Amino acid sequence: MTRKLPAITADSAPFWQGGESGQLQIHKCAACNRYFHPPAPICPSCCSREVAPQPVSGKGKVLSFTINHQAWRPDLDVPYVVAIVELPEQTGLRFVTNIVGLPPEAVRIDMPVRVRFEQQEDVWLPVFEKDE
Repeated sequence: MTRKLPAITADSAPFWQGGESGQLQIHKCAACNRYFHPPAPICPSCCSREVAPQPVSGKGKVLSFTINHQAWRPDLDVPYVVAIVELPEQTGLRFVTNIVGLPPEAVRIDMPVRVRFEQQEDVWLPVFEKDE
């Protein structure tokens, strides 16, 4: 699937380009020790500027998902799954992503997943697949 690519900033570059080295990078605050996403220059929990991207396991579980049958843009192949995945590094560390590599009807709540990256230009998009 061809995707619209994000605008890369100094804060977001480790997230969008970490896949080049096979690592999912999530910002973490040194002051309060909390991960947060999306990336930002200031911690949303304690307002510290002591934040930096850190590699995480790349594992997670599906909290919620939807199967989209509408091609909202001409470059989208349907059906496709949009999911909220929670990472084990911290309760509440979640982000929206696609689940790939299996039929959409096989996706389940609490299904274990792992990250894989789809490269387009200088962006490595983190998507998730079922973790055996």
